[in-house]
Amino acid sequence: MNLEKYKEEKQEITEFLARPDAYADPDFAAKSKRLSEIDEILNVAAEVDQLKKNIEEAKALLADPELGELAKSDLEDAEKKLTEAEAKLEELLIPRDPDDDKPVIFEIRAGAGGDEASLFAGELYRMYLHYAEKHGLKSELISQNENEAGGMKEVIFKISGDRAYGQLKFEGGVHRVQRVPVTESQGRIHTSTATVAVLPEASENEIEIKPEDLRIDIYRSGGHGGQGVNTTDSAVRITHLPTGIVVAMQDERSQQQNRIKAMTILRSRLIEKKKAEDQAAASDARKSLIGTGDRSEKIRTYNFPQDRITDHRIHYSRSNIGAAMDGDIDDIIAELEKSEKDLKSED
Repeated sequence: MNLEKYKEEKQEITEFLARPDAYADPDFAAKSKRLSEIDEILNVAAEVDQLKKNIEEAKALLADPELGELAKSDLEDAEKKLTEAEAKLEELLIPRDPDDDKPVIFEIRAGAGGDEASLFAGELYRMYLHYAEKHGLKSELISQNENEAGGMKEVIFKISGDRAYGQLKFEGGVHRVQRVPVTESQGRIHTSTATVAVLPEASENEIEIKPEDLRIDIYRSGGHGGQGVNTTDSAVRITHLPTGIVVAMQDERSQQQNRIKAMTILRSRLIEKKKAEDQAAASDARKSLIGTGDRSEKIRTYNFPQDRITDHRIHYSRSNIGAAMDGDIDDIIAELEKSEKDLKSED
């Protein structure tokens, strides 16, 4: 195991953090966090080395008539700790997604199924809000478009906090629901879908967006939005000309607030587009549960009559849909994370 690169990186970061102006640098927080990660790797590696020495010393004393029994006990204890430490070190050495610590932007849209699809989209939205609340994460509504049935045609929101994107990055794709809609008088089971896009929030310094590449249209807000929203030209539509990506925002009363939110969404979509292109250009052997961000990929089915949720990527099923829709999806996320780590360790 070559730990020299980690020692060299630690030295570089330590020298950076020792600079008088380090606190003012925008990379200060990221480098401090990286130093903690490197320290943990080196500490566990040192523990592994020490345990191996302890094992050799214990083995050398096994034949001693006075110390043999004690050495046998020490040997068993050291071997158990070594197995645990090596497993932990192996996990620490798996490359981390640099986006894991970022806030995550969700875009949920009703798919096939009419009103039932919009109702399901709304339930998914509330499921993620409940999950965020249970895990001490903060949620912020960015934009929503409701329909008369009480569902969501589209909802965009942000979740921030400890490893927000890292916890929820596997949720992107097509979610399918099978159940009897409340509007169905014959008791027939319908299948509806909602698409979920999961984007790490991109900061302004991550991607350069040239002003000449943008077309910005200002118009009057429509639909519900509270007193005053529909009486001013506050809605903003931003078109990124090179890619054709369009972001429209009208939920805020202020044109400036809508512009800021629209640019936040645009930056994140552009970063995600670039990431998908980079993945497509990489080796076909590259494995990832996140995939390419293709929103047509069916990832999970919620079968209400059979009370069964199935994640098709890892062939994992469980019951108690009611708890899941109340945000209890920790087991699914844990299984997805485990499978992703297993895939990475194979590469």
